[in-house]
Amino acid sequence: MPQQSPLDVPEGDPFGPHNLPYGVFSTAGEARRRIGVRIGGYVLDAGAAAAALGSPYAGLLGQPSLNPLLAAGRTAWHDVRRALTAWVTDPGHRPAVEPHLLPLDEVALHLPYEVADYVDFYASEHHATNVGKIFRPDGDALTPNWKHLPIGYHGRSGTIVVSGTDVVRPGGQRKAPADPAPVFGPSVKLDIEAEVGFVVGAPSEMGRPVPLGGFEDHVFGLFLLNDWSARDIQAWEYVPLGPFLGKSFATSVSAWVTPLEALDAARVAPPARDFPLLPYLDDSAADRPGGFDLHITVSINGQEVARPPFASMYWTAAQQLAHMTVNGASLRTGDVYGSGTVSGPEAGQRGSLLELTWNGRDAIELADGKRTFLEDGDVVTLTAWAPGAEGARVGLGEVTGRIVGSV
Repeated sequence: MPQQSPLDVPEGDPFGPHNLPYGVFSTAGEARRRIGVRIGGYVLDAGAAAAALGSPYAGLLGQPSLNPLLAAGRTAWHDVRRALTAWVTDPGHRPAVEPHLLPLDEVALHLPYEVADYVDFYASEHHATNVGKIFRPDGDALTPNWKHLPIGYHGRSGTIVVSGTDVVRPGGQRKAPADPAPVFGPSVKLDIEAEVGFVVGAPSEMGRPVPLGGFEDHVFGLFLLNDWSARDIQAWEYVPLGPFLGKSFATSVSAWVTPLEALDAARVAPPARDFPLLPYLDDSAADRPGGFDLHITVSINGQEVARPPFASMYWTAAQQLAHMTVNGASLRTGDVYGSGTVSGPEAGQRGSLLELTWNGRDAIELADGKRTFLEDGDVVTLTAWAPGAEGARVGLGEVTGRIVGSV
């Protein structure tokens, strides 16, 4: 009986040829970083395979970072993906491709792109409403601008880290409402935010806004993102200018970037809008829906605590990009923006401990004890999948991080 090839991915595998997410890896025997493409339980050394096949894309794929491929633009993204699909599905390519497949558990994964700028949004109506109810119980849950524009802030790109990187509990000022004065010390309300991130490929020119229809020309793909948050530090510092030290200490992202093209079957319409949108945000006549039907799972120490549904997000990634550039701000290759916390209408669909415990009022029962916010040693893992063509699932990998003490 002939030996099964690693390219014979079992039917139903979420990392089959219909997916092919990109990452960057190294091995114990060779520290050089290389672009990899995940197929089943293996990583294809994309640059080596391209060279072996005499591909014209060997230059783009033979890099230590995805940035050159990101900058190459949409036509190149499509052509490279089509070539990769042929390499892993055409039996005639197997002699050249198979020697460049490595088991996933034998490689080290790295941040796959060089991050330029980082913007984080606040696009879930359910999350924003919950937060409003927690902090403004006697006022309106949503601020007056919330349904007219995607609210966001500029974050710190230098503290974006790849999945698996330990997170040190941040220190800072905190002051409870009843305290007479602030104190300094480690955060006692360390939290997560389950989000989806988007990475920009093709840049834009300063002074030229990117319209809604330009989303797929500029955004290469998406990935899972955990925007760690120190709620007590944030609560004291954020008025009047918004998040700062309570957010900037760490943001974890998946090692795998799923190209937008792999998610065509996951496109869904966003929720109905309650107010007419200004023209630059009005997607009612878009060629196809701007939402994505992504199913996220949040786990703490291996125990599931929530399943946030990305399809419920009020603002789409295309609207966020349009708003981010409408003032003339330019895009750079490697820009990352996050969706904001993903939360659904049900209690078990909330993407932060702030909501799940209602700011510490209701503890979560874990096998190793109760939690309101994160304790030292806790490991948080986000995983997700999206529907693919003909009933297949598209795996989005995972993003994980462990709390390892204080600064």
